[in-house]
Amino acid sequence: MIRRLGAWALRVTLGLAAAAMAAVLLFRWVDPPVTPLMLLRAAGGAPIDRRWVPLDAISPALIRSVIAAEDAGFFEHRGVDWRALRRARAFNARQRGGRRRGGSTITMQCARNVFLWPGRSYVRKGLEIVFAVLIEGWWGKRRILEVYLNVAEWGDGIYGAEAAAQHWFRVPAAQLGAGQAARLAAVLPSPLRWNPVAPGPWVARRAAIIARRAGSVRLPPAWQTASAMSAMHVGLTRWRSWGRPC
Repeated sequence: MIRRLGAWALRVTLGLAAAAMAAVLLFRWVDPPVTPLMLLRAAGGAPIDRRWVPLDAISPALIRSVIAAEDAGFFEHRGVDWRALRRARAFNARQRGGRRRGGSTITMQCARNVFLWPGRSYVRKGLEIVFAVLIEGWWGKRRILEVYLNVAEWGDGIYGAEAAAQHWFRVPAAQLGAGQAARLAAVLPSPLRWNPVAPGPWVARRAAIIARRAGSVRLPPAWQTASAMSAMHVGLTRWRSWGRPC
C-alpha cells in the first residue's frame, strides 16, 4: 500500500514538473493569456484591463525605472540574487512584524506572476526560485522583461505597461516620460494602495530616488534603438489620426 502511494506520488510529481516545463517553453513564444492573480482579482469582481505590447513599444524610461526600482542587478544575476535573499531574510528576522522585504528579482517576480499564486510561504518562494531559474535559461532577459511589464499589476484590474500608461497618464506606453515612468515604478510594491498620478509624500520621494537611479541603468543598444523607433511610429500614428477631418 505504502509502495503504491509512493509510486502514485512520484508519477504526480513528475507529471506536474513536466507540465510546468512545457508551460515555460510555451510562453517563450506565446504570450500568457491570463495569470493566477488576474483570475483571483476577477473572481472578486475586478475587471481585467491588459493590452499586450512588445518590449519595443514600451518606453525605455519605464524599462530603466522598473529595473532601478525592483532589481538593480537584473543584468548581472542568473534569475536569483542569493545575496539579496539573505539580506531580506535577515531584515525580516529583525522586524518581527511590520514592513517586510521579499528579495525577489524581476525574474522571480515574473515567474510568480505568470505561474504561481499570490501570498507568502516558503513553498511558494521555493517554486518561485525554480521557475526563475527555468525562465532565465529558456527565455532570456529581453523576454522576461517583456512578459513582466505586460502582466505586472498597476491598479485595480490594470495589468501591464500599456494599460497602466493609458489609464493613469492617457498616453501609450511608448511615450511615457521619465517622471511618469518613475512614478509607475514607485507604486509596483503596492499598486492597489498607491496612486502614480497623485502620489503621497513617501511615494513621491521613492519616485524621485528611482528617477535618479534610472539614469545609471544601461540597456542594450538594440533595445533602445527599437524602442525609440516604436515611439516615433506611435507618435506619427497619433498625429495622423488627429489631423484627419471629422
